Amino acid sequence: MRPSTEKEPLEHLSPVAAWVILVALPTKIQEAFERRAVEIEYPVEAVIEMALAGFLDNESLSFTDCQPRY
Repeated sequence: MRPSTEKEPLEHLSPVAAWVILVALPTKIQEAFERRAVEIEYPVEAVIEMALAGFLDNESLSFTDCQPRY
């Protein structure tokens, strides 16, 4: 994993990072993320972040709330 070049760590997934993730996924998964974003009126990067955070910690809503237990 590459260290962040910013002074403060990112607390949310950036639109650029979300796009990189999205285009790497199969089309039907891309479409599912985009549909969900429209349904809940959130940007797609927030939906991807919620999915990833929920995978790591089922009680979290975003990376800010995520407290993975390894």
